[in-house]
Amino acid sequence: MKEVLVIEMGMGVDMHGQDITKAAARAIQDAIYHNSLPGLRAAIKKYGASEMSVNVRLGVPCNQDKLDFSLLEAIFPYGNVTFEVCQGGMVSSNVLMLAEKGDKTDDMLIVNAVIEVGY
Repeated sequence: MKEVLVIEMGMGVDMHGQDITKAAARAIQDAIYHNSLPGLRAAIKKYGASEMSVNVRLGVPCNQDKLDFSLLEAIFPYGNVTFEVCQGGMVSSNVLMLAEKGDKTDDMLIVNAVIEVGY
């Protein structure tokens, strides 16, 4: 990416079910869903949506090998999406294990996301 236009941060949690992809998806959505970036419209008109680069850096505390990147990539409406995964986030107790919610343990998984958008 030659020019970074936007950097957004987000955090996502899966409190029940210990699904690392669900926590990562929520972190990505947290980073991108609360934005209105009118300046990006001009860049899309100039360079095209298909030329946009989106780099997603995820801080993941565990189960990095279980991330479903196709589900995460589908969150983005356009752009060439790449992922970097590093150790980060957090595992903490949610104090309550509910089998009916899919819990295998009382762990809640917390993932952090940094998203860079540019050309």
